[in-house]
Amino acid sequence: MSDLSVKNLTLEYGSGATANPILKGVSMDLQRGEVVALLGPSGSGKTTLLRAVAGLESPKTGTIHLGERAIFDGAQGLEVPAEQRNLGLVFQSYALWPHKTVADNVGYGLKLRKMNSSDIAVKVKEVLGQLGLGHLGERFPHQLSGGQQQRVAIARALVYNPPVILLDEPLSNLDAKLREEARAFLRELIVRLRLSALMVTHDQGEAMAISDRILLLNNGVIEQQGTPQSMYETPDTLFTAEFMGSNNKLAVKVVERHGDYATVQTNGHTLKASLRGKQVATDATAIIRLEKVAISANRCDNSIEQELSTCMYLGDKWECLFGHAEHGIRAFSPTKLEPGKYWLQLPADKLWVY
Repeated sequence: MSDLSVKNLTLEYGSGATANPILKGVSMDLQRGEVVALLGPSGSGKTTLLRAVAGLESPKTGTIHLGERAIFDGAQGLEVPAEQRNLGLVFQSYALWPHKTVADNVGYGLKLRKMNSSDIAVKVKEVLGQLGLGHLGERFPHQLSGGQQQRVAIARALVYNPPVILLDEPLSNLDAKLREEARAFLRELIVRLRLSALMVTHDQGEAMAISDRILLLNNGVIEQQGTPQSMYETPDTLFTAEFMGSNNKLAVKVVERHGDYATVQTNGHTLKASLRGKQVATDATAIIRLEKVAISANRCDNSIEQELSTCMYLGDKWECLFGHAEHGIRAFSPTKLEPGKYWLQLPADKLWVY
């Protein structure tokens, strides 16, 4: 049985002619011990879906179940209040009480549930220890680093053993270096405690690193879902391919089709490419990841010759731009390249046409 099940959920703001649909029949399941990331651009509906599960937004139709327990049923007029859903929530802002100690912040939910003070102390000590915060119980939020505040917010969400923990962009307030460390900590914690977690993020790297499955939302519907590896390596649609990586995008004309492959033309060059998507028109779009482009000083199969425009140092590699920015091709190189013309090989199985 799923820990969380959402079926045909719709939600809109406003009513009548001015209604703005946000969720348009979304269905998803969260299995025990699974981490699902809700990924998508701004306005895609990912945060609204999380808030609907939390009870902070009111859907129009559909159902939401926690295990066998219905917490929303549009047809039956059932909507369980947020405070009765027993879900763990970690907000983007952490929302810690500034005048309460770490221990009091973590134990506040238990106090509201009328648990006696001695049991609260035991539970708080246990969860702070699990998150490496045992020595910080008497400090106040302003005495903590951003990473420590984030862990306090997670501890507060975990202390009453919720069936599902909801994470609303939990790492977005951290700087880039700390975010990398925090996502490793968060993934390790989730696996160790066998948590069921639903996480909203706009960062594809974060989604791939932490989650077992990604739901990519686009304009209120699920565009594609799958493991991080399948979403990155076998995108079904142009939207998914563009969203899940650093890409080159080429306007192409399909001149011949042969099975799963096609001969295409772009800016006077003829290439072989893979046909993707359900139907590919004659005028189409090709996508290739930057890391799949091979740079050569000599002519090679399925390649385009272009002048090097610039190289940008990224630390572990150089990102090189060939041609002009609008119609150019970007690729990675382990070293800085000398000025001149190069052949850019675009492997047919990695050049996807939609």
